[in-house]
Amino acid sequence: MRSNNRFIALLMMLFLISLAGCGKDEIITNVGELEFTQALKIPELVEPTIEADGTKNFTLTMQTGITELLPGKMADTFGINGTYLGPTVRASRGDKVSFDIVNQLGETSTLHWHGMRLPAVMDGGPHQMIEAGETWTPHWTIDQPSATTWYHPHLHGKTGQHVYKGLAGMFIIDDDDSKKLPSDYGVDDIPLIIQDKLFTSDGQMKEDNEGVFGTLGDEILVNGTYDPYLEVTSSQVRFRLLNGSNARAYHFGFTDGRSFKLVANDVGLLQEPVSLDRFMLSPGERAEIVVEFKPGEETILHSFSGNNGIDNGEFDLLKIIAAPELTPVSSIEGQLSTVPPIEVPKDAPVRQFKLTMENKINDKVMDMNRIDEVVPAGTTEIWEINNFGWSHNFHIHNAAFRILDINDKEPSEYERGRKDTVFIPNGSKVRIVVEFGNFPDPHVPYMYHCHLLRHEDDGMMGQFLLVEPGTESQVPTTLPESENAHDDHHE
Repeated sequence: MRSNNRFIALLMMLFLISLAGCGKDEIITNVGELEFTQALKIPELVEPTIEADGTKNFTLTMQTGITELLPGKMADTFGINGTYLGPTVRASRGDKVSFDIVNQLGETSTLHWHGMRLPAVMDGGPHQMIEAGETWTPHWTIDQPSATTWYHPHLHGKTGQHVYKGLAGMFIIDDDDSKKLPSDYGVDDIPLIIQDKLFTSDGQMKEDNEGVFGTLGDEILVNGTYDPYLEVTSSQVRFRLLNGSNARAYHFGFTDGRSFKLVANDVGLLQEPVSLDRFMLSPGERAEIVVEFKPGEETILHSFSGNNGIDNGEFDLLKIIAAPELTPVSSIEGQLSTVPPIEVPKDAPVRQFKLTMENKINDKVMDMNRIDEVVPAGTTEIWEINNFGWSHNFHIHNAAFRILDINDKEPSEYERGRKDTVFIPNGSKVRIVVEFGNFPDPHVPYMYHCHLLRHEDDGMMGQFLLVEPGTESQVPTTLPESENAHDDHHE
């Protein structure tokens, strides 16, 4: 009888999902509407100042602005060192970095380093708030493999709003392995920040938080560019794709069906390149691909429609035009990464997490003063995540993981590398082996959460502490109010 009840409940849930979808039954599309008349904007590389001890110091100023997102129409926006989006930060493994994060928004925000290994007090999560007019000065030493990471606000309850208005940028980490791939920024190494938008008739951005997932737009910006094209001059081009959308997932491919080489997931290169013609990224996920071009040819980077509620769109994203003469570059073959895959240790502890239709994790909503998990620093664990409602994904701060299986089956080829965010379809069980950073702090937590930003803002988030191994039972499960404000890191 109990199994019958579970089956009936599952059928009812699937019925509700089929009714809800993303709030619309039709497939949204821009195919045939674009003319590809706007040159793709390439975010500038922010130049650091070098301090006496070799530390690279970067200044990032969060500010309001007015930006022409749609041709001839102006929108109120947020930006970093500009009116919309932010510059690309680029550093190498082993670099000491510091930042002056200046808040000129006129309201509180934060700036989180998504995909970065660093102390919790430097993480930029909801506990490291930057009040209006203040400057936050995080600093750390980069000690992780090459990766395409990114930065964005993480203000509890307002993350979606601040990211949607324009606060986001890439943070590229280089090492000896990554430099074997195309690395000339803006020439054969191209950042692509993909975001969907809803616009009013006068060109203002608008949010729609009435549906199950939050805003799912019908127009696409790439690096803040509407209707974009890119001219390439090399026979091999590396594209760093970031799904910077609030909720929409994309199935990337090309309109001519060409194959390409996947070379990296969220936080690291693959062991070897994988030939693909399509792959999916949910919000917050990244991938690096290398695409081969012949002189004079054209193709369109495209997103194909799916059936997960957050991917019901068919979009042309970027027209790519190859120059009549191209700089020849050898094809990408053989070993890419010298970093070994994340392995499951003997007797690895297992933690279980339940995601629900009420946007809860383990039947709880986020509480800034509650510690949900205590993890030994530097450990490797298995996390099992069961999704009982809607589409979700799952992001863990200060960690890298490998997907072991999805519904007891091997993950798709494009999901087998080092990751920090995983898509979890409704009704699915995902097991990941998680490698945590080694920054013990019994007072300041990291986050794990759904990266569909409406869900995150609704409280689909938990907190964990990294502590010295063997001290787990000595850590309080609540934080005193004073732990929520870290004034010693503000000016």
